[in-house]
Amino acid sequence: MVTFPHIVLAGLFSVLWDGVAGYGRIRLVDGDNRCSGRVEVLRHNQWGTVCDHGWDLREADVVCLEMGCGLAESALNGSVFGAGSGQIWLQHVQCSGHESSLTHCAVFLHSNIYCTHQNDAGVKCSDTLLVPSLALLSPHTVFAPGEAVRFSCSVLLGHHISDFHLYRQGVSIPLVTQRADQTQVRAELTLSDVETFQQGSYSCRYRMKGGFPTQLMSSPASNSINITVVEVLTPQHWFNTSAEAPAGSVIKGHSFNITCSTPQQYPGASFQLRLIRSNGTVRQTLPALAPSVTFTFPSAQSSNEGYYYCLYRVQLGGRTFVSRESQPLPIAVRDPDPLLSPMVLSWLVSGVTFVIAVVVIIVVAKVLCNREKKPSELERETRTCVDNTYVALSINKL
Repeated sequence: MVTFPHIVLAGLFSVLWDGVAGYGRIRLVDGDNRCSGRVEVLRHNQWGTVCDHGWDLREADVVCLEMGCGLAESALNGSVFGAGSGQIWLQHVQCSGHESSLTHCAVFLHSNIYCTHQNDAGVKCSDTLLVPSLALLSPHTVFAPGEAVRFSCSVLLGHHISDFHLYRQGVSIPLVTQRADQTQVRAELTLSDVETFQQGSYSCRYRMKGGFPTQLMSSPASNSINITVVEVLTPQHWFNTSAEAPAGSVIKGHSFNITCSTPQQYPGASFQLRLIRSNGTVRQTLPALAPSVTFTFPSAQSSNEGYYYCLYRVQLGGRTFVSRESQPLPIAVRDPDPLLSPMVLSWLVSGVTFVIAVVVIIVVAKVLCNREKKPSELERETRTCVDNTYVALSINKL
């Protein structure tokens, strides 16, 4: 019985004895396309075949990768693609699956195994690399700026994997690259300190060594995973009230309102208005159906006095994000001015007094004037008419 160590030793001995330099490239002949057919090897400028004894997917994978045809779908025995001609250059090839060329595998160049061209080996390759699978290792799909997003990119079967790459849709340059060894079929890809501009749809690819001469082949893109980055900015706020109210205050019994606003809006968000006063905290919440919302107070009372703060709250993907508090907005509630204040009463009394004095003066003056103008009875009797002119004769009293 021939064991694997004997095969390796025999292969190494035969390689040293025959000379690796005598081998050239390989080709696939008589297949349906360039990635299927009978395996032939060039040696001493002559093409020959490979015996199918011990031929399996490990050897077929090496051939497919060397041809730049992805991985093997099947390793075919019994001259499926027809019998070749010429020499049978390789017999009982033994590969680990990680060699860069079939001629680097352990082989029996001269053995007691009898092969004919009815034993010519063949392969059918995938022509493309297997599609990798992308998974999200983080427990959620919604993140805050500065958090890390962890992905896993894996492939069911792979050899000669060079590296894994993480791509964001619409960007041709990978955001994360992870080197891999030849046996690695999975890699963790992490976005550190994620920013809002990095939200979107992600996929991964891997590259494998293959072809002749050796080149890197890129796999198809994996499935896509979408992530959202929520940045809640500190809201602004201000208040409006009646024009006669002093600055920073409202008049008791008058209406006033407070408006909260944010430059960035998210679905399902809300504004919270907090009033901090000496005897506790009062909270009110309104849905953020627009970038700004207004809290209305129809009649200001002493309980409305204190410091007001606005907060913006977002609930997405099972997580809650809350902004920083806005700057404090102090509001004082003032009692309304009385209708007749002392000053107003003083002016009013002064005005009424002035008016009464003026009226009295006018009445007295008018009475005196009328008395002076009224003629006495004696004057009326002593008037004479001379040339249509009345002359009043004054009689001095004795």
